[in-house]
Amino acid sequence: MTVSPTVTTRLDQMIAELSDGERGWAGETLAARRALLMQVHAKVAEHAEEWVRIAGDIKQLPATSPLRGEEWTSGPWAVLGYLPALADTLVRLEQGRDLLDGYRVGAAPGDRVAVNVLPHHVYDRLLLSGFTAEVWMEPGVTERETREHAGLGLRAPEQTAGVAVVMGAGNITSIAPLDVLYQLYAYNRVVLLKLNPVTDALLPVFEAVFAPFIERGYLRIATGDASVGDHLVTHAGVHAVHVTGSEATHDAIVWGTGAAGVAAKAAHTPRLTKPITSELGGVSPTIVVPGRWSDADIRFQAEHIATQRLHNSGFNCIAAQIVIVGKDWPQKQQFLSALRAAFAAAPERPAWYPGCDLRVAGARQAHPNHEAVDGAAGRTLLWGLDLSDATESAFGTEYFGPVLGVAELPGTGLEFLNAAVHLANERLHGTLGANLVIDPRTQRMLGEHLREIIARLRYGTVGVNAWTGVGYLTARATWGAFPGHPLDDIGSGRGVVHNSLLLHRPERTVVYGPFRPLPRSVITGQFSITPKPPWFVTNRTAATTGRRLTAFAARPRWTALPGIFASALRG
Repeated sequence: MTVSPTVTTRLDQMIAELSDGERGWAGETLAARRALLMQVHAKVAEHAEEWVRIAGDIKQLPATSPLRGEEWTSGPWAVLGYLPALADTLVRLEQGRDLLDGYRVGAAPGDRVAVNVLPHHVYDRLLLSGFTAEVWMEPGVTERETREHAGLGLRAPEQTAGVAVVMGAGNITSIAPLDVLYQLYAYNRVVLLKLNPVTDALLPVFEAVFAPFIERGYLRIATGDASVGDHLVTHAGVHAVHVTGSEATHDAIVWGTGAAGVAAKAAHTPRLTKPITSELGGVSPTIVVPGRWSDADIRFQAEHIATQRLHNSGFNCIAAQIVIVGKDWPQKQQFLSALRAAFAAAPERPAWYPGCDLRVAGARQAHPNHEAVDGAAGRTLLWGLDLSDATESAFGTEYFGPVLGVAELPGTGLEFLNAAVHLANERLHGTLGANLVIDPRTQRMLGEHLREIIARLRYGTVGVNAWTGVGYLTARATWGAFPGHPLDDIGSGRGVVHNSLLLHRPERTVVYGPFRPLPRSVITGQFSITPKPPWFVTNRTAATTGRRLTAFAARPRWTALPGIFASALRG
């Protein structure tokens, strides 16, 4: 398929306009760039309702469904949280301040520097009570280097780096806007955003939200099929590419398609020689560490893991696909029964993303003993997977849908954890994110061994009692694959996004959350006032809470907190 002459002319004109706009971007002061961010912030707030309405319609959710809360939190709320965090970085740069001034900087295992990025202010401590996050730098990067190099492209804003094409994601609606902002500010490039056709209906919203950048020639937004994307990424006037999508999409861009693409990859002769960064998903594990759990703990964590798979119908690059449990855990059977119940009881929703039927059918065909959950579109459980089986397709294929596999390993404590980490690293394809679920008593028994285990996990985000999706929503955290993937074995991709502190050479983000929700968290001494989080698929007030959180992010004020807490507690 080729692009029509009319479309080609329009795309070429966009790139020419951006080339002209780059000169203007080079002349924008840090203060002016910060002002642009806050103009976009106001416009996101203005158009948030329309944004969520269109996104909910794309995903075929009824207007009254609590699941529309996902569209609030993973859409405008995520962007509204990121914009002021990035603006704060610009303020510090304008003032010549250390970007890490006020952040706790410590050490992590393996000669790593760790920067605590959550909570950042009192509102974080209240609205995300019990959640913390830190960014770990690559081994050997010193604290001095971390401080000196933070700021990336904004350290010399006049030295722009050309035109970038951002190939937008089709699943989570904040991905494309956040990727655009990262190219503009971290890499100092002007941007052409190519929307995924799934999200084309959001074009008017994104044009309205980004009007301050579009009017000045710093951003253009295009729609169209794969041929449009191919024309853009190969255009001589484009200097860099960022893609969020599948490994197959990345390889088609870099090497080409069909037999020619296979041959180019084998010969290590990429057709795309310009820089490319990517976020490509993978097969994410959730490791359930054996411990002594109450019945309520088992039910809550079963819902937590069901959420990790079924949020957004499973169409998340970070959705958990393989649950690793202790074969010798006395409560194993009770937990697996609760997981089955949670998977079945989660609200019904359509499998709206293109190709889901084929992916689910492939998973079921490869696993004749699968369990199809009644009444749920495509919802499938794969029991008894063998992590030592080199031919097991569930470990190498991202199903990108409501399919969850369960594997068992012998042992308890450190023996179990060491084996689970080794197999997650060696057997599961991709390095985007891994989850650990561990009760406080077992966590205390492991002590510093737990951080050493986290250090051994080769994943870009690690969540401990917190779904790694929380890392995506944390503005000052990094988001991306574990570093080191070569172009011909790209895995979960290269580079990071978000990272509002603009840290140089980050390795991973580690997120911690409360094992129990309010009120059991307080009763058991965890000192977290977070009830069932609004991103849980079983949260009955998720839409109301998401709307109120978004309004608060648009205009933070103490008077809005009681309404947020009241809605959250009813969830």
